[in-house]
Amino acid sequence: MNTLAGPTPPPDTVLEDIEVELFVRALKLRYGYDFSQYAPASLKRRVLQLVQAQHADTVSAITARLLHEPDFLPVVLEGLSVPVSEMFRDPDVFRALREQVFPVLASYPQINIWQAGCAHGQEVYSLAILLEEAGLYERSQIYATDFNESALNQAQEGIYPARDAQLWSRNYLAAGGSHSLADYYSARYELIKLDQRLRRNVIFANHNLVTDEVFCEAHLVLCRNVLIYFSDPLQDRTLGLFRDSLVRGGFLCLGTRESLAFAPSAVDFTPMNAALRIYRLESRNGGGG
Repeated sequence: MNTLAGPTPPPDTVLEDIEVELFVRALKLRYGYDFSQYAPASLKRRVLQLVQAQHADTVSAITARLLHEPDFLPVVLEGLSVPVSEMFRDPDVFRALREQVFPVLASYPQINIWQAGCAHGQEVYSLAILLEEAGLYERSQIYATDFNESALNQAQEGIYPARDAQLWSRNYLAAGGSHSLADYYSARYELIKLDQRLRRNVIFANHNLVTDEVFCEAHLVLCRNVLIYFSDPLQDRTLGLFRDSLVRGGFLCLGTRESLAFAPSAVDFTPMNAALRIYRLESRNGGGG
C-alpha cells in the first residue's frame, strides 16, 4: 500500500458544485448580489453557460475575473438572469387581466402596478397598451423593476428585433387587442421601436427580489416566470413581499407554471382565475389602502 498517496480527487461534477458555490459566495461578498437561494440546478446550468460563453476553462476562472474586474459584473448579471419574454406572452392571461381585473381597477382614482422582474420590458409595454385601450392608462403608474441593469436599459429603449413582430401581433389579438399592434411601433433596419408614449407612465428601477424590501403600494403585482428559478424559502419570501405590497383587495398575477398552492401566503389570497394564476388579496389582510 502506498501511504504517500493523497486523497482521491472528487468527481468532476462535485468539483463543479464546489466551484459554483465559491462563485456565488464571491458574487455576494464582492458586490452584494445573493444568488444562494436560487434553484441549484438552474443556477448551476446558467453559471456553466456563462463559463462557455466567456470561453473559460473553469468556473474558477470566471470567479477570478468577477473578483478583480468590476466591469465584468454586468456580464455576469446578464448571464445569470433569465430575461426571456415576448409581448402578450400567454395571451389568455392578458385577456383575463383586461376582462376580469381591469374593471375592478377602474374603481380606483389612481392605479399603481408593479411589474417585478420586468426583463427586457415586453410585458410592461403589453400592459401599457391594454391599459391604454381600456381607458385606464392616464391614471395608472407602472413600476417596472429588475436587478439586471442591462435588461432595464434595453427595456427603457423599447427596441426589439422586427422578426418578433408577427408573433407579437398574433398574441396581441388573442389577448383582446382592439387595434393593430403596428399602431404602437415604428419599423426600421430590421428593428421595431415601440411608441415612446407608452413609457409616459412607466418608471423603470433596479430592485432585487432577493434582498430588497417592499417597493411600492400596488393594486396589481405581476411577476411571471421568475419564481420558478427560486428555492422554496426564497419563493416564500418573495410572495410575502408581494402580499405586503398590495392594497386590500389587490391582485397578484404569477406565471402559468407557478402557483400559490403550497406557499404560506396562500391563506391570504383567493384565486380569481386559478388556471391563469391570478389571485386577489383577501380584503381583511395585506397592505394599506
